[in-house]
Amino acid sequence: MVALSRDAEGARESIGNTAKVVQWDARTPTGWDHEADGAHAIINLAGENLASGRWNQARKSRILQSRLDTTKAIVEIVKSLHNKPKVVILASAIGYYGPRGDDQLDEAAAPGEGFLANVCRQAERFAEEIQGLGVRCAIIRSGVVLGRSGGALPRMILPFRLYLGGHLGSGRQWCSWISLDDEVAAIRFLMENENLQGVFNLTAPQPVTMKEFCHILGRVLNRPAWLNVPAFAAQLALGEMADEMLLSGQRVLPVRLPAAGFKFKYPDLEEALSDIISERARS
Repeated sequence: MVALSRDAEGARESIGNTAKVVQWDARTPTGWDHEADGAHAIINLAGENLASGRWNQARKSRILQSRLDTTKAIVEIVKSLHNKPKVVILASAIGYYGPRGDDQLDEAAAPGEGFLANVCRQAERFAEEIQGLGVRCAIIRSGVVLGRSGGALPRMILPFRLYLGGHLGSGRQWCSWISLDDEVAAIRFLMENENLQGVFNLTAPQPVTMKEFCHILGRVLNRPAWLNVPAFAAQLALGEMADEMLLSGQRVLPVRLPAAGFKFKYPDLEEALSDIISERARS
């Protein structure tokens, strides 16, 4: 296994000896073509962090361009390879659906409106090019990935540890989540099943509202979930990012994965959080 990273040193510290780490600028199709030749799969998870700071035009441009540049480079690499991969897996997100209230959204749902929906639409268009090269392509629209380190959960836990836990805005916005264990297992499932291509929602089958999420997290941590940060405060602090990522949501259902035989290890949020947090405590 080979991992490409813009920060090879940091990646080596994170993954240890489980993979060979190669430095890559995530923009150009050079420097790793010999690694890709004959590979079973290419999995693209790269992209500028959506929550790295308040969105302005420069940051939004970087978010979009990082995803387009990376995927373009992968298309160029696949074109050049004599021994093409069996499958390419492209990361997208449930932001594709835009803010949709209580609508239940499966993989057949139409794209939504907004910046994130536009980013996802543009990045997903490269799947047709890859399939046109005779390579199977799967697009994974991931929800909020919950894991022991990194991602959203550690940032969510901190205020609860300080007895300041609670929800943002109304709390009625939907949170479509997936455990990191199930995210990894689903990607492996898509790699190994040669008849699967197209779009797959990588979310647990039981989405919850943000108010429910916070109450469950508080219960698991044995902390109250009593605070409510008003929507206007989040909007003042974070602007457009608050509207698209925190104060609205999507009620996304994974239809195609279970239909293909995939079994979720953690379909229930409380069980997932209990195991993740107990694992954090042991480490």
